Amino acid sequence: MPTMQQDILINWSPQETRVAVVESGAVQELHIERALERGLVGNIYLGKVSRVLPGMQSAFIDIGLERAAFLHVADVWQRPAEGDAVPWARKSEAQVPIEKQVFEGQALMVQVIKDPIGTKGARLSTQISIAGRLLVFLPQDEHVGVSQKIPAAERDALRARLQALVGDKASGGGGGFILRTNGEDASDAELAEDIAYLRKTWARIKAAALELPPRSLLHQDLDLLQRVLRDLVSEHTQSIRIDSHEQFQRLRAFGREFMPAAAAKLQHYKGERPIFDLYAIDDEVARALGRRVELKSGGYLVIDQTEALTTIDVNTGGYVGARNFDDTIFKTNLEAAQAIARQLRLRNLGGIVIVDFIDMGREDHQQAVLGELRKQLARDRVKTTVSGFSQLGLVEMTRKRTRESLAQLLCEPCAACAGRGSVKTARSVCYDILREILREARQFNPREFRVIAPPRVVELFLDEESQHLAGLSDFIGKPISLQAESALGPEQYDIVLL
Repeated sequence: MPTMQQDILINWSPQETRVAVVESGAVQELHIERALERGLVGNIYLGKVSRVLPGMQSAFIDIGLERAAFLHVADVWQRPAEGDAVPWARKSEAQVPIEKQVFEGQALMVQVIKDPIGTKGARLSTQISIAGRLLVFLPQDEHVGVSQKIPAAERDALRARLQALVGDKASGGGGGFILRTNGEDASDAELAEDIAYLRKTWARIKAAALELPPRSLLHQDLDLLQRVLRDLVSEHTQSIRIDSHEQFQRLRAFGREFMPAAAAKLQHYKGERPIFDLYAIDDEVARALGRRVELKSGGYLVIDQTEALTTIDVNTGGYVGARNFDDTIFKTNLEAAQAIARQLRLRNLGGIVIVDFIDMGREDHQQAVLGELRKQLARDRVKTTVSGFSQLGLVEMTRKRTRESLAQLLCEPCAACAGRGSVKTARSVCYDILREILREARQFNPREFRVIAPPRVVELFLDEESQHLAGLSDFIGKPISLQAESALGPEQYDIVLL
């Protein structure tokens, strides 16, 4: 599938960096990094094992964050067989129980592979990998490989070239390397330069691990501005525009040293309009935080994100443009497949995703929609896997989750509904109050009960529920007064005993 030409827009401010990837005038990806909430993926720490849980085959590691990080046995690498007493490790051939590999109080070099999300701490691995401009360095391994995104016909030759450059452990410094997709056309000199840089970085990390105390940060991944040049720029990128002259200078200096081809596409945006206004990106962000996504045909998607999974429901809405009902459904589902792939990227949705396409009676229509979804997802930088239609007509898929979604980054649970998405009706709150007064009257003997509640609840008590309130007052033999308080949430109230 040919990739469209893309532009990258960077909006920088001291508190926040925002990056939008635009193709044919439509925002495809949005990356946000805040100065006080910078992501941790790729960071390397000298952690301290705070607890080992054999029943879960995992351990909690203190790396100096608010919550302990999580290490599963599948991500633990064993110490080298030579018995070298260093706090890093080599992957085990067999699944050795975690309690035989780590112990409480142990200093352990770990790398963050998933940011803390919600109430969950960061996820860790003891397999270290360091990303360079062209290569990924695996210091505990001797494997030399090539990205699976590079055409299979070219991999063997590229692997042989890289193997020759890496050399043997005695002369070259050891370690394994994987060629990234943007290193496919790199010269031997460029690859050798990246190899030297990555080995030098690893030497600094090892030295720091032997000098610094546990809970120390040993290595921090590049910031978002630098990762734009390393990870987002491709041969299809036409321009990279940034609206800060200072950051343009810094990024250009970084790019000229490490990524000259990407640096050549950098431009300082000097326009009077905010850079994100060029493609109405802020409006697109606002829409990406909503549940409903309109399709051009008149159909729409409803996207609901929960802690366990994301559900996407496809609806025809007002679309009646095709020749018959089957074609209407088919065309809506095809358009939805394209929109779903874009929304997953734009919202950075990860984990399990369940898609409920409109039911299709024809097998060939199902396969065409599934093929379109897979074709659109092939453009995703993040790994995705798609299953076929289930017996219930649902499509199950997964998208690798490494960072918080757009909604998790920009929003927080509603203070009124605590994230449920709904609140009790005023009448329900009235009845809760009546039950609470009856409960209090059985335990205490005050002179009067005063109800402090939201205005809507008080209005209901004075109108439709006045008879029930008066009846309760007669039953308990005590007066009940009302006080409206607009600062209270829809479900909040207080009963004061006077």
